[in-house]
Amino acid sequence: MTINVSDSTQMMGAAAAAAGIDAIRDALAERGEAVIIVATGASQFSMLERLVEADLDWSKVTGFHLDEYVGVDADHPASFRRYLRERFVERTAQRHGGRGIGHFEYVDGSAEDPQAECRRLSGAISARTVDVAFVGIGENAHLAFNDPPADFETDVPYLLVELDEACRRQQMGEGWFKTLADVPTRAISMSCREILRSRRIICTVPDERKSRAVACAVEGPVSPDCPASILRTHADCTLFLDREGASRLSKSGTG
Repeated sequence: MTINVSDSTQMMGAAAAAAGIDAIRDALAERGEAVIIVATGASQFSMLERLVEADLDWSKVTGFHLDEYVGVDADHPASFRRYLRERFVERTAQRHGGRGIGHFEYVDGSAEDPQAECRRLSGAISARTVDVAFVGIGENAHLAFNDPPADFETDVPYLLVELDEACRRQQMGEGWFKTLADVPTRAISMSCREILRSRRIICTVPDERKSRAVACAVEGPVSPDCPASILRTHADCTLFLDREGASRLSKSGTG
């Protein structure tokens, strides 16, 4: 794992986006297409702002959605489908004369049968080479919605998971829901091993409130109790932090 620490959240987002843009550009040059995974949440705001501005042939890019709440419709204020549609998919088209991302595979959290939706998504991604995964780390060190203890063994691409209280409190604390009772208890999430199948991983984590999770992921043991720690086993993963997010790392941890 390579660690990149920036002086501000905006600088962090710019650095993460630049690395991702390079990976997409390389894939387009190599294969004429690129496949990406896109995360959501407040941690991704600054990165996505820069990513959508990239001068790329977005029409040749396919995106996969990382995770979504079960039981939340696509127009709910907390819906990750809405987040990605408004902050990424539509903006690539707006910024590039209508030539936005070629295809985006959303997770349908309101599907009548969530397990069937997991199977559909798993089938869609299993035959693809993912060039870059844009991910974050939760306050409880979750990776996607793989809360601790995460399943490090399954190679099923998408899972139906239970959300722990720490994860649900984070979603409420970020303002996505008014009360804890409003936060769903289940989600559809990409599995840890499916994320690791990506050729490159760009992990963006700002804010002091996530500094303990960052330290756990970087300096603690690789363990299901700290799901994001599994990123250290990937051959090409870069962790982009602002000063607050990196504040609990040792001097050696920050490079």
